[in-house]
Amino acid sequence: MNFLNIISGWLNRYFSQEDAVYLVLALGVIMALLYTLGGALAPVLTGLVIAFLLEGLVTRLQSMRVPRILAVNIAVLLFVSSVMAIVVLIVPLLWQQLQSLGRLVPTLVTRLQEGLLNLAERFPEYVTQTQVAAIVEQGARELGNVSGTILETAFSQVFSVFGLLIYLVLVPISVFFLLKDKHALMAWVVSTLPKKRPLLDSVGLEMNAQLGNYVRGKVLEILIVGSVTFLTFILFGLNYAALLAVIVGLSVLIPFVGAAVVTLPVFAVAVLQFGWSLDLGWIMLAYMFIQFLDGNVLVPLLFSEAVDLHPITIIIAVLAFGGIGGIWGVFFAIPLATLIKAIYSAWPDLNEAPGEDQNEMPT
Repeated sequence: MNFLNIISGWLNRYFSQEDAVYLVLALGVIMALLYTLGGALAPVLTGLVIAFLLEGLVTRLQSMRVPRILAVNIAVLLFVSSVMAIVVLIVPLLWQQLQSLGRLVPTLVTRLQEGLLNLAERFPEYVTQTQVAAIVEQGARELGNVSGTILETAFSQVFSVFGLLIYLVLVPISVFFLLKDKHALMAWVVSTLPKKRPLLDSVGLEMNAQLGNYVRGKVLEILIVGSVTFLTFILFGLNYAALLAVIVGLSVLIPFVGAAVVTLPVFAVAVLQFGWSLDLGWIMLAYMFIQFLDGNVLVPLLFSEAVDLHPITIIIAVLAFGGIGGIWGVFFAIPLATLIKAIYSAWPDLNEAPGEDQNEMPT
């Protein structure tokens, strides 16, 4: 009986507000839908993210006295035009460079082996030729496995004709109707919620601002880092500059880890082209300088209004949500961590006794 009283008191204390129950149920339903139907709903979810990005443009056009329906059509037309330009102009170039780079893998292994053998000759007490041979053999085997997995994934998912047609048709349609009927959809969602919802309003306002800042800021960060990297590599005359710039730009999706992992292909291409020379050192120094500016200048500037999360929290969020949701989980790891923090901050005071008014002054 005492146990039941404890459970009842705990529920009354933390779920006494109606909107708290709604919030928990809504999060549970959303997670269940994403887990079970995430793959099928991917085009609509992609459209939702893109519509969120384009809403700023639509709002700005409306502020210039452009009717919303016309502003929506302009935004969607610009989006479709940009995607078509990327597909026609950039994707073939990237695919050509990727195929060319794949043919140079044996040369890369030989070049790395030469560097390690030179290291073994200079410091035989630390590295032996037998160890170098074992490292090169294992590295070549792992590189072959990774390359095969990447190509298999690319052909089975990215270049699936049926899947590509679904995205090309459904994503623009989803973006259009999500933007066009935004107010009607939001009104319907609000109608399903309780009238008194201080917790939901608090979490919703904070997440609307944080999610907008994060998504738009992350897209800008990808474009800026990728463009600066491309210009830098072109200036140094580095081969496969476009492919490497795209990889470096996308690496910012994974905080901390992405910058470290993408260093490997940049270093490999530089070694293939320039060998163990001073030019290699200058290229890597320039690359490290770009990463330094991104982490210490660009990120604070773009995400100055974001909720401050500890680096360990960010790493845990990326690993956890990436394991659950793949690339989308990685992309939204920080907003989801921010959501958890917002819910925790907005939840009724844990030290507040049941029935006690938080705003009531003690007598």
